[in-house]
Amino acid sequence: MDIGARKLQILSAIVNEYIRTGEPVGSKRVAQLLDLQISSATIRNEMAVLFDLGLLEQPHTSAGRIPSHLGFRVYLDQLLHCRALTEEEKDGIDALFNVRNPDPDRLLSDAAQALANFTGCATVSATSTPEHIAVRRIDVIPVAPRAVMILVIATNGVIKNKVCRVDVTLTPEILEFFAKFSNDRFAGRSLHEISLGYVNSVAVALGEYSRVFTPLLACIFDLCKQIFDGQYFVGGNTNLLAYKEFSGVAHELLTLLEKRETFGDISTASAPSVTVTIGKENSLSELSNTAVVVARYNVGPDLCGAIGVIGPVRLDYSRLIPHLEYFAQTLGSLLTDTMEQDEEH
Repeated sequence: MDIGARKLQILSAIVNEYIRTGEPVGSKRVAQLLDLQISSATIRNEMAVLFDLGLLEQPHTSAGRIPSHLGFRVYLDQLLHCRALTEEEKDGIDALFNVRNPDPDRLLSDAAQALANFTGCATVSATSTPEHIAVRRIDVIPVAPRAVMILVIATNGVIKNKVCRVDVTLTPEILEFFAKFSNDRFAGRSLHEISLGYVNSVAVALGEYSRVFTPLLACIFDLCKQIFDGQYFVGGNTNLLAYKEFSGVAHELLTLLEKRETFGDISTASAPSVTVTIGKENSLSELSNTAVVVARYNVGPDLCGAIGVIGPVRLDYSRLIPHLEYFAQTLGSLLTDTMEQDEEH
């Protein structure tokens, strides 16, 4: 959209002031902000043109204007200038991840909460699992005469465990047999290949012992599926209650955030490292008054992680985007280190 340099200056001033205050911006205030050698009346005329173009809106009977979602899109595409982070700001983000031998699940959960605290918005953290990721090994640990803990360790460093009960007493010999049998059938096989049909075929191979071990095989299948499905965590969803924009839809929005399918595919999209979706650009009606800012990152050689911020459209993008990009890069590096350390062991 070609609207001319002066109108772009005015639009930029209105967007920046609206981000700062959350209040409509009048022509006199725009004149103060720009310090142009033109009158408030001229600025009012330019604002009227921006209004006719759909880039500004007039809330209620206010004399001021606010940017429309289309106005924010023009601002993001043509006017936004993100400054580089200072070393101090980078150190502050690094300090959030000052952990040793982080568990991937805990790291992703803590990252979502830390980013929510920093932004004052809701956040989501998600990973997907590439099809080449396989089972590294399965551990079978006795916890009771008729119960074991099953651990599935994948080649990307993710570990899932679950306690499983059976109808017979599990002797050391039985446990040793099942541990060897399950590793023979599952270790080295990609998670993508471990379907319900494959697990049923493994059960058939046990012959008369299948009844005893079927609960354990079902447990292994469930853990493999959890790892393949990836992780999804939400942080700071109640932060959205503080924004007047969401007063009428807060319940629906909070419910939506808890559903993995809402943002579960953000880590698989082949998109630039940071994307911003404004208002009705979001496909779900509950998100029609929000901005969703997502940064994607690599874990090892694979682009399979993402962390996103959900908040009002009037976010401070010039500050948020570089912080989010560095935050995602740091998270990806830590998860990569965790995966590589696990491979060494």
